[in-house]
Amino acid sequence: MAMMGETEVAAMHSSTSFSLISVNYPLISALVAFALAQGIKFFTTWFKERRWDMKQLVASGGMPSSHSAVVTALAAAIGFQEGFGGPLFAIALVLACIVMYDATGVRLQAGRQAEVLNQIVYELPAEHPLAESKPLRELLGHTPLQVIAGGLLGLLTAAIGLLGRVITS
Repeated sequence: MAMMGETEVAAMHSSTSFSLISVNYPLISALVAFALAQGIKFFTTWFKERRWDMKQLVASGGMPSSHSAVVTALAAAIGFQEGFGGPLFAIALVLACIVMYDATGVRLQAGRQAEVLNQIVYELPAEHPLAESKPLRELLGHTPLQVIAGGLLGLLTAAIGLLGRVITS
């Protein structure tokens, strides 16, 4: 039996890693939910403002919440795959709740504070040292409706992924 060289071992490991990721239903559900949420934001911006804003493909804030979509898709897919009574689902559910609570709480309030601070800096006299400060990002968090929409998108993504798995099995 011939020994494999480092290149063959690396190629085999890389191929195995890719195939494991490609069949990782929870991971794929989360990634697809993220892509869908960000895509929706991208096209929503175009419909509202009639301009393409490439930043929307990775920006935080807005409708729907991509954070909520990701963690909900992940938790739902884990629940569908491993069962809703297991420790993996419990971990994913707690993580999802923390992320969604944070999005409507801390991050939303930080965005509102950034709005106020930007307005204060805008009204400073030109000679003030902070007058030329770069504005703070204001769109950080989400309204409850944006979080709910993201959660529903994540749940729908995981459910469609489950249906696809069932059909192809």
